[in-house]
Order: sequence, then structure tokens, then C-alpha cells
Amino acid sequence: MNTANPQLEGLYLAVAAINRLLVEKDVLSHQEIQDALQATERTVLADNKPLSVSSSHQKAVAFPIRLLLLANEAHQEGAKFCFEDLAREVGRRT
Repeated sequence: MNTANPQLEGLYLAVAAINRLLVEKDVLSHQEIQDALQATERTVLADNKPLSVSSSHQKAVAFPIRLLLLANEAHQEGAKFCFEDLAREVGRRT
């Protein structure tokens, strides 16, 4: 069993919880979090990467960003979510 996957799941959910708290404390808005994550995703997926970085590698790096984007959207809508639901939705959208 690869222990990195459950650890990363926990990390993603922890970052999503911190993002929720930042919104609830009026430090950032949902839109500001969305904008920051989308800018990061664009950077990761930019075509100006070295030839040694494959498209699948770029998509793998973008996965947690996309998951956090969906978690932010779900929180804004007042929806509950779990890692499996978010991961499934990321896969569906890509």
C-alpha cells in the first residue's frame, strides 16, 4: 500500500479547510481563492514548460489545484464534500 496517497488526501482536505476558514474569517473571499488557484493552474499547464515535462506530469501537478478549486466551489454553495467526490469530479471534468 502506498502511504503517500492517504497522506496527500489528508493534506488536500486540510488546505481546503484552511481556505474555508480564511473565507469565514473574512481574510479572503471565495473569488480571491478561486482566482489564485486558477492562476496557479494556468501556470502549471502553460505550454512554456521544458520538453522533459510531459502532459501527464502537468495534469498530475494540476490535480490538487483542481481539487481545491472544486472544494472552494462546494463550500461557496454550502455543499458538503469528501475527497472521493472531489477526485471523481476532477476526473470527470478533465
